[in-house]
Amino acid sequence: MKRLATIALLAFTSVSLSAQTAKYSNDFLNIGVGARWLAMGNTGVALSSDVESAYWNPSGLAGMSKNFEFGAMHASYFAGMASYNHIGLAHKLDSSSAIAFTAIRFGVDDIPNTTDLIDTDGNFSYDRLKMFSVADYAFLLSYARKLPIKGLYVGANAKIIYRNVGKFANAWGFGIDVAAKYQLGNWILGANFRDVTTTLNIWSFNSDELEITIGDSTFNQAPDNGLEITLPQLNVGIARTFSITNEIALSAEFSSIFYFDGQRNTPLTTSFASIEPRLGIEASYLNLVFVRAGVNNLQRVKDFGDKTALIIQPNLGLGVKYRGVSIDYALTNVGSVGFSRYSNIFSLRWEFNSFKRRG
Repeated sequence: MKRLATIALLAFTSVSLSAQTAKYSNDFLNIGVGARWLAMGNTGVALSSDVESAYWNPSGLAGMSKNFEFGAMHASYFAGMASYNHIGLAHKLDSSSAIAFTAIRFGVDDIPNTTDLIDTDGNFSYDRLKMFSVADYAFLLSYARKLPIKGLYVGANAKIIYRNVGKFANAWGFGIDVAAKYQLGNWILGANFRDVTTTLNIWSFNSDELEITIGDSTFNQAPDNGLEITLPQLNVGIARTFSITNEIALSAEFSSIFYFDGQRNTPLTTSFASIEPRLGIEASYLNLVFVRAGVNNLQRVKDFGDKTALIIQPNLGLGVKYRGVSIDYALTNVGSVGFSRYSNIFSLRWEFNSFKRRG
């Protein structure tokens, strides 16, 4: 399995770098953070107002109820071969503004480096076998502010991307997200325009390590193009909260992602954009216990009879919140829709007003 993963990762890297504009460039940033929002079908562009808003909609940070929030998540994908980690810290500067720092890592570790097995004479030596990692990192600095117009919030992310393929190649990138949220009564509208200026990844390659020379032949040559461009995408959503009884509340969000990097297998595809709808629902009891469900990743696929079918990714989740500490769980499928194993995802959020000194 790890050999297959190695081949797939290196092949994907070579293909994505061969073109200046890659359709799935920095796609690890589309996975999402927070078990709450993953359970709700990767919605959150309208409803989120916590430390995880830095990812979903940075303008939501201005709606935090406490001065500080800390969040963390760990998930394992593809039978444990890949790991996804998120950590974030947000601070409400005053009644109108907030900042946050977020770090995300998605990687595959302990991959056998089979290029070291063969010396220049073509001899195998398993003593030369070493391990390496393929990992993508994102660092987000977020700012949000409440405007004088009632119910209107704006925000932005400045993000640094670092991608590493062992000792073979690495890339640095920089991008900007802009976002807004408007609340009118129980209705909330949200929009997050990611990579609004496009995000550039500049790659550098270690040809001495990447290329293999056997006799007069050279294999696994480094790509010539070192520039990768991530095109913008727009996430818009509308949400509403309903009070069923004094103890029970219901929140629902419908959102859509507009991809501008070419046609995808989304339900609605035009020459302008590919559009993927998402839906999430959350029921809460006394703001203490939460039950969640959602659907996303709607895809049009063809079967062996060349018939097109629409498949969806279902998600479920639970949450508990007590004295500012929230523990959320999501049962979700983040691989190929309908074919990969479901993943169990846990995340933690802690909101508080101050750091107390003892003593």
